[in-house]
Amino acid sequence: MKRSLLRATLLCLGALALGACGNKTANDASQQPVPEVAVLQVQPQDSPLSQAVVGRLSPYRSADVRARVAGVLLQRAYDEGSMVKKGQLLFRIDPAPLQAVLAASTAALAQAEATNTNAKVAAERARNLAPQGYVSKADLDNALAAERTAAAAVQAAKANVQSARINLGYASVTSPIDGRAGQQQVTEGALVGSGGATLLTTVDQIDPLYVNFTMSVADMERMRRAQSNGNVTLAPTDKTSVAIALPDGSRYPQSGVLDFSDTSVNPATGAVNLRAVVPNAQHRLLPGMYVTMEVHLGEQHKVFVVPQQAVQRDTAGAFVFTIDDAGKVVRKDVTTGNMLGGDWVITGGLSAGDRLVMSGMQNLRIDQSVKATPWQAPNRAPAPAGSVPGAAPGAR
Repeated sequence: MKRSLLRATLLCLGALALGACGNKTANDASQQPVPEVAVLQVQPQDSPLSQAVVGRLSPYRSADVRARVAGVLLQRAYDEGSMVKKGQLLFRIDPAPLQAVLAASTAALAQAEATNTNAKVAAERARNLAPQGYVSKADLDNALAAERTAAAAVQAAKANVQSARINLGYASVTSPIDGRAGQQQVTEGALVGSGGATLLTTVDQIDPLYVNFTMSVADMERMRRAQSNGNVTLAPTDKTSVAIALPDGSRYPQSGVLDFSDTSVNPATGAVNLRAVVPNAQHRLLPGMYVTMEVHLGEQHKVFVVPQQAVQRDTAGAFVFTIDDAGKVVRKDVTTGNMLGGDWVITGGLSAGDRLVMSGMQNLRIDQSVKATPWQAPNRAPAPAGSVPGAAPGAR
């Protein structure tokens, strides 16, 4: 009996203690402070339309320097890898055999001219004697034919002399363009030009350079659709600029300009080939390099430029947290476009005046009440008087 009474007393005390703890926990929960988050109020604006692509550099012009006559290579007259001018001597081929051919052709021309002179004298004599009957008609015809044959032989001999002189000129191999001469392909003492035009070296013009890249058909169709809707203004081809990033991540100081867009789709890649011209006066860029670049295609209208940290992603796609007028958290799914510096360009999902959560979003829940304060970007000057608190740069 006493034991039962003691047990009942202990149970009552335990229940009272639990009730007191529960009341304390509830009171503590009700007294927790409202989370504070930094927000950025955004407004629609115009933004450059750009596309990040990878391209490959190639020479503006490239010329193979070949031996155009047969002979022994005597000398290389340039430094490999140096800049050369158009017409500058690069190689010498042994000219002696070619000089002998020219001399023989010149002698043959002199002989043909002498024969032609004799034929002219004989033909003129026959013309004068024929009316008096001292020369037969057959002899006259033979004299005139010999005159014509001798004149034709002179023309052939002159052509042979010209050909021999041209071949002798080919013994001095010159650069066909201004550019950088490459590595020597044949050493001195080798027989070149026998059975074909032997490649001696290559000269590449590297100022300016071409940068070749592709763009998918889907991207181009999306831009055309946006242009027809008035959301995008595409730049003319000759106004489309290209900004190049160097392999170390720094930006190349000069921009290029698009100069070619193919009229058909490459069936192997499903993309359209494009090409831009990039200045390269300092020769910092070299043919064959792969570069990352940003192609500025025009301007897009009524978009939102949002710092990268505000945009999150999950299995459903990109989204942001916003604060409504009641001070509660709202999730908004957004459509991201291109990157602009360190910011995302949002093309859909936001409205003018939306307040985006910029910090403290890790533990937020939808419909949770929060306290919003204006967000200041690092190293950003204070907003001028009369501006919208937390508004994006350029927003009004």
